[in-house]
Amino acid sequence: MSSTNLVYFNGRDEMLRVDLAKVVYIEAAANFTEVVTVNKLKATVSMNLAAMEQFLAQQKGEMARRFVRIGKRFIVNLEYIYRINLRNQKLMLSDYDHFVFQLDISKEALKRLRELMLQMKR
Repeated sequence: MSSTNLVYFNGRDEMLRVDLAKVVYIEAAANFTEVVTVNKLKATVSMNLAAMEQFLAQQKGEMARRFVRIGKRFIVNLEYIYRINLRNQKLMLSDYDHFVFQLDISKEALKRLRELMLQMKR
């Protein structure tokens, strides 16, 4: 685990240490966010998704480029995108070995993500 990828979230009663390289996605949960890692651990952080976006950009500029906001509910790690299915409005995230997550995403958000991925490929 590289210490350059570590971020710390402080709450009132606890502190959470997260390796950003192991974060698969982040999901909005009212005024909180759920951080989901490769080993399927989920942790609740007391900030909304917009604040999480800002936090990532400020704390880990280069690493934050791996993460992209998709719609109103998710920030995903681009390294784990496996399939974008527009017809079924599903995004599959996987490491090709240990896990597969399937997220329900709007068709418009998935179209934007697909375009972003195609631009990055060039």
